[in-house]
Amino acid sequence: MEMERKQIVQRHHPEFDRLNPLSPLSVGNGEFAFTADLTGLQTFPEQYEVPLGTQSNWGWHFTGGRRRFDWKDAALQPFDTHGRQVGYPMKPGDREGAYQWLRQNPHRLHLGRLAFRFLDESGEELDYGHAGGFRQKLDLWTGVLSSYFTVRGVPVDVTTVCHPDADMLGVKVVSPLVGKGQLQVFIRFPAPDMTHTSWSKSVKLDWANDHRHETVLLRQEDGAAWIERTMDEDRYAVRWQWSGGRLEQTGQHEFTLHPEGTGETHVDELAFSVGFAPGTPAAAEVEDITAASARHWEAFWQSGGAISFEGSSDPRAFELERRVVLSQWLCAVHSGGSMPPQETGLMYNSWFGKAHLEMHWWHAAHFALWGRVSILRRSMDWYDRILPIARELARMQGYEGARWPKMVGFDGYPCPSPVAPGLIWQQPHPIAMAELCYKAEPTTETLRRLRNIVFESADFMVSYAHWNEETGAFDLGPPLIPAQECHPMDGSVNPPYELEYWRYGLHIAVKWASRMGIRPNPRWAEVAGRMASPPQKDGVYLAHALAPDTFTAKNHDHPSMLCALGVLPGRLIDRETMRRTLKKVKDVWQWETAWGWDFPVCAMTAARLGEHDLAVDFLLMDEVKNTYLPNGHNYQRPGLSAYLPGNGGLLAAVAMMACGWEGQEDPGAPGFPSSGWNVQWEGLKPWL
Repeated sequence: MEMERKQIVQRHHPEFDRLNPLSPLSVGNGEFAFTADLTGLQTFPEQYEVPLGTQSNWGWHFTGGRRRFDWKDAALQPFDTHGRQVGYPMKPGDREGAYQWLRQNPHRLHLGRLAFRFLDESGEELDYGHAGGFRQKLDLWTGVLSSYFTVRGVPVDVTTVCHPDADMLGVKVVSPLVGKGQLQVFIRFPAPDMTHTSWSKSVKLDWANDHRHETVLLRQEDGAAWIERTMDEDRYAVRWQWSGGRLEQTGQHEFTLHPEGTGETHVDELAFSVGFAPGTPAAAEVEDITAASARHWEAFWQSGGAISFEGSSDPRAFELERRVVLSQWLCAVHSGGSMPPQETGLMYNSWFGKAHLEMHWWHAAHFALWGRVSILRRSMDWYDRILPIARELARMQGYEGARWPKMVGFDGYPCPSPVAPGLIWQQPHPIAMAELCYKAEPTTETLRRLRNIVFESADFMVSYAHWNEETGAFDLGPPLIPAQECHPMDGSVNPPYELEYWRYGLHIAVKWASRMGIRPNPRWAEVAGRMASPPQKDGVYLAHALAPDTFTAKNHDHPSMLCALGVLPGRLIDRETMRRTLKKVKDVWQWETAWGWDFPVCAMTAARLGEHDLAVDFLLMDEVKNTYLPNGHNYQRPGLSAYLPGNGGLLAAVAMMACGWEGQEDPGAPGFPSSGWNVQWEGLKPWL
């Protein structure tokens, strides 16, 4: 019996009748997104604690030009690596300028603020205090954002929609204010630079420093205008198309559309589209954009996986279903593009808009588990594009293969950081995600397309592992920083997650060679078969072998040892030891310091151990960093109110708990309690 997918989705359309300062709503397509306030545009950004962004995967800027510094200009600090010195750019050293510039550049651009301006009868501008009666709804099934409000009692009805295949918005406004000349629409462009003080906090846009950029009206004709933006060596274009009105330049970096009546029956209506592009922006009528969006999102929801908890007696079931539905939407809009996303997606910049590759699995692996591998594939090709950089990074450090960087812009160059260069757990991610692609499409073409990513990742992994003569096993580190980042670079060795991930990734590389009928690197199997045992003490796993104080002084940040049996199959793991570890983590961990994806990690580990009640308790734990806002975003802290790895982790955990995992495929929802939960699903994949 087919599930009523539309009913499931419609139960969770975000609908607001008041201001939610942390929960603006976005429309987008994975490559481009626009985040709106209660007016459907970006009219009152000062009312929000979240920047209202207009961002894309192509919109980046280099302050002072692209060649101001090279990634190799950062100062390197030497770390003893089993008898040899390897340099890592962890501190500014004597190259403060290069260090800060490389951290900040390239940074993702805010492409422009698109907003209403409301006027009284005398032409004076009205502020937020004159608006009211707000009703807003995001129709997830069609991708249409509908906003209704009044200005001094006069109604305004707005629809906002994003084209599914172009970086273009369509907007339709119906209001008596249009015909009265008391409603205008303007686009304003901020200065492009960022400062190192921005760090991970949300960034306020720079409306000063007009000299740092240029905005030129290239051409205007009846109902259309072309605007060119220039910032140092970077450029993009904007095409604004409208029905009825005239465009006026109202500031050095601002243009205003003054609507005019187009006939007696349309005097109160304004429709326009705005396209952004590095070259020539797309153009379309609002009706066509709306129809394309409806087709796209209906196809999205009708394909892939679906799940319903209707009929469950557990009072948390409806909330979990809400989180699942909204997370699917948010990940498709913000994490479904052609490169790994930043942690806040296309809403606003965190860490200068750069991607964190150790988070890519959390952003995107769930697409395959939910039967939408085509979305995962979009970002996999990016690894091929940056492969020469990854090879050079490995070579500079004396390793073979390709070492994937951690914090990167679109160009893939490594970023200096007090933490990023020391992490290694991003290294097997492309192998794991390539395997998910193969499970979805087990073809020669999949193998051919992703082979270099798999094989060169594995070559680095065996080159990095160190043979320990005393123990007769391969060690990881030092130097390294585990996924739990609160440990020292030169004092960490053999974290359980990384050990199991090394074994798993190398095992997959051997399988890929066998599938292709070629001889694998013999060291892949050798290292995979002789990894060090995950360290433990007093019957529980430690963060790493030199961390006996894991559950006293180091019981904060990520409890990443749990990933070794949960996210991963845990071939190196003793199940009872992990069960004790899981319960120890639940009891003593400082959860206010954890991150959004840690709760799904714990749920996945509990599911594999048959701890069904515990799995749900972790997944829905009442902690600040496990908060899911009315717009569906995973709140972490002030300045980081959107954290998509939490949404992606939730989807991975729910898929696993509903349909099982390798060796435990079960249509009976093996990760959920048998009592209190009615779990109906289809189209999910037991591929973890």
